[in-house]
Amino acid sequence: MHLLLIADTHVPKRAKALPPEIWDAVAAADVVIHAGDWVDVALLDELEARSARMIGVYGNNDGPELRNRLPEIARAELDGVRLAVIHETGSAQGREARCDRSFPDTDVLVFGHSHIPWDTTTPGGLRLLNPGSPTDRRSQPHCSYVTADISDEQIRNVELHRLPRRTG
Repeated sequence: MHLLLIADTHVPKRAKALPPEIWDAVAAADVVIHAGDWVDVALLDELEARSARMIGVYGNNDGPELRNRLPEIARAELDGVRLAVIHETGSAQGREARCDRSFPDTDVLVFGHSHIPWDTTTPGGLRLLNPGSPTDRRSQPHCSYVTADISDEQIRNVELHRLPRRTG
């Protein structure tokens, strides 16, 4: 099972549209995971229409229309991997312990908010993944997203993809 992880798209405020690389990755994914801050419901509609399966949550920049359609926390079991998605996990300091306490029956937690890619495993064995943002790099050198695979009840081949800088 092939996954695409994105967050903090902020369309159309930070970008008019998702980069073509993201739409290629959507087409190749069995499951698309969006960890919030969509900003406009039109992107949710388009992503749902173009995804084989989509799992998403709302973020702090998402208004009532998105909050009515998306949960704060999404959970799914994907080929034996217990996945949770949330927008915010709080500050980086103490994140692993906080997430271990909040998500004890989870194998992988996908989150966003900071626009900073993150990939660690907690002392309790929880994999924490933040794909960064494909549209708003903030202080990062590149916009980014993550792909991964699930096989034999494990997440594998987790890869951070850096997008080329856009001009104009």
